[in-house]
Amino acid sequence: MTEKALDHLVERLDGLAPTTALVLGSGLGGLVDQVKDAVRISYADLPGFPRSGVSGHAGEVVAGLFAGTPVLMLSGRAHYYEHGNAAAMRPALEVLAGIGVTKLILTNAAGSVDPEMGPGSVMLITDHINFSGSNPLIGEPSDRRFVGLTEAYDAGIRKAIEKAAAATATALHQGVYMWFSGPCFETPAEIRMARIMGANAVGMSTVPEVILARFLGLRVAACSVITNLAAGMTGAELSHQETKDMAPVGGARLATILQRVFQDGLPES
Repeated sequence: MTEKALDHLVERLDGLAPTTALVLGSGLGGLVDQVKDAVRISYADLPGFPRSGVSGHAGEVVAGLFAGTPVLMLSGRAHYYEHGNAAAMRPALEVLAGIGVTKLILTNAAGSVDPEMGPGSVMLITDHINFSGSNPLIGEPSDRRFVGLTEAYDAGIRKAIEKAAAATATALHQGVYMWFSGPCFETPAEIRMARIMGANAVGMSTVPEVILARFLGLRVAACSVITNLAAGMTGAELSHQETKDMAPVGGARLATILQRVFQDGLPES
């Protein structure tokens, strides 16, 4: 099924050859509107691609020019909590690698564990903690499953993002992202634990894609848009509506950074 999706995507791209792809998280789908000469393909037309059942995830591939650079965006992702399959994004990422993508930038909406990093902030992920109890490479039969993650988040791409943030005077936090399985939000006790373990933000995505991308040989970077302070930090209950309402605020800041990243160009190694 991946080969059929690959062939269909290559045909629709009609010679466009992006080497960088973006995965857009909750509330960040508006970034596709900044793609010029956009080719839009529904996940439903690509065999093996996931069907996201989360509001705020469009479920389409958008390819074209972003800040003058060829790019391919995945607007929406499948989450582990939707079906219990941590490898749901594997077919899509295999197709990206198959068309020649070598660099992947992931985005997500996340809760902050740091009171100094409030809603609307952007955090560059420097490392992650997999607290879900799952892994997308479970069941992979080859020895390739033993993927090294010491440098999961590419130093060169991270430096380009830092430089772009400085050039656009956009505040950029950095920190560790902890993956919880979801779909319920964390408890105050879990957030206290996350802080003790060294997490700066918590969320329900991204880590499986990072592992899969490294398995496929892609260079990876990731950013979180902070939509709320985590459970127990304000006394208020959390909701997905809050995520949808606040993601565009930080999403606009992240879009400014990414525009500059693509304008300046990403390092090839």
